Amino acid sequence: MTDPVCLLRKGDALLIVDVQNDFCPGGALPIPEGDAVVPVLNHWIAAICERRLPIYASRDWHPRGHLSFEESGGPWPPHCLQDTEGAAFHPELGLPDTAVKVTKGVRFDKDQYSAFDETGLAQELARRRVNRLWVGGLALDVCVRASALSAVAAGIETHLVTKACRPTTKQGGSEALAEMRAFAVVIEEG
Repeated sequence: MTDPVCLLRKGDALLIVDVQNDFCPGGALPIPEGDAVVPVLNHWIAAICERRLPIYASRDWHPRGHLSFEESGGPWPPHCLQDTEGAAFHPELGLPDTAVKVTKGVRFDKDQYSAFDETGLAQELARRRVNRLWVGGLALDVCVRASALSAVAAGIETHLVTKACRPTTKQGGSEALAEMRAFAVVIEEG
């Protein structure tokens, strides 16, 4: 199978979704094998940098007591608290200085699973003339899913790099992949 990075061209960008310490083993909300996405994403980062294409890295950046936390009636344990080690990107993720950080989950009145949810990312990609987006990160069935669907809704050809994603559950991952396929996200198995 051909390595999809060989397909990179002008107008492409990489979106890395929430590869943060709290979503990796040992974190507050660990995704099984979440850290296994790092070497795959580093391969993509190197190829994108070689071609001088843009990289965007989203991050949850929650205030204390965020409404998504169980203590506030939400579904999740506290995670990715602003300015904590848990909110930092995985230390082995090779983000270059040129990577644009997209901060989400900061609102007090709602959660923001998608990197596009009131962040201005769609406008930024249009400004940079990005017409094809490669997506990977954590978790496949939550924020990756929401971000990929938002990219398609914004009119961007969207490719999901499955080897660069991990789901919260196997069933959740299967359901997310089926939904994304149905909404025209290109699923890249390679």
